[in-house]
Amino acid sequence: MSAASDIVIDVHGLTKSFDGRAVVRDLSLQVKRGTIYGFLGPNGSGKTTTLRTLVGLVRADEGRLRILGHPVPAALPQVADRIGAIVEGTQFFPNFTGRHTLELLATIGRLPRGRVGEVLDIVGLTDRADDRIRAYSLGMRQRLAVGAALLKTPDLLILDEPANGLDPAGIREMRDLMRGVAATGTTVLLSSHILSEVQQICDRVTIIARGRRIASGPVTDVLTAKHNGEYRVGVRDQQRAAAVLASAGATVRQAADGLIASGVPDPEWISSTLGRHQLWATEIVALTPDLETVFLDLTDGTQGAP
Repeated sequence: MSAASDIVIDVHGLTKSFDGRAVVRDLSLQVKRGTIYGFLGPNGSGKTTTLRTLVGLVRADEGRLRILGHPVPAALPQVADRIGAIVEGTQFFPNFTGRHTLELLATIGRLPRGRVGEVLDIVGLTDRADDRIRAYSLGMRQRLAVGAALLKTPDLLILDEPANGLDPAGIREMRDLMRGVAATGTTVLLSSHILSEVQQICDRVTIIARGRRIASGPVTDVLTAKHNGEYRVGVRDQQRAAAVLASAGATVRQAADGLIASGVPDPEWISSTLGRHQLWATEIVALTPDLETVFLDLTDGTQGAP
């Protein structure tokens, strides 16, 4: 497989304005096959507009978009059967059952009826398939929406806030569902504000603010880039070690599991500084910020519409 065919979504220079106001500005990103890709940003940052542009609901003012190797929107009909999407929520008839709903969608899409049972099993609704949707919890309705998007056995699944409004149990179910879908080889583009979930399941992320990309890459790289020289230091004589590190220029505080040293260039500096005073570290662990901390730092002051 060539490198080009390994790119499922290729966006370059996407720009979109409404009423003269730029919502997305010169945005570029690439999503590789088989990954779970997080697409993050504050409310009004342009996330949903970008997703709507990808699925042909909005036409870009400028830029190049390709999905599964085909230009969008010109060739969207050629790849539509390979894309499942939930953008801005999904509405169902409350008096229909989950099974009936999926059977109707399968009929409209000229899909085999046997796929309905497979999808119900994938999203964990087999036991409630014949209940009316009005009796479904929000989490069950969200899973049914994902099931509808999976009917086509898509190569690409685009999910806009699939865990929105869910309780912790529902969020965990959605996380497990996305992992299961990705394990079958489906590429997942996920927009979410539940950053702890994104950190757990996504391979790569792009963070946007005011329509512009402000960070992108593997999750570990995005987190490491914001590492502020903070380390947890294990040492037997904590009081003396704290005084030594502080006198050498570090900011030091005590924690339950060791010393926390900030403003430190690297672990070797800690080791050598302590060693000159016959103090030996039992561990030196870099304290990388979580994705929520990085997100808030990068998007500080950019909440709201651009």
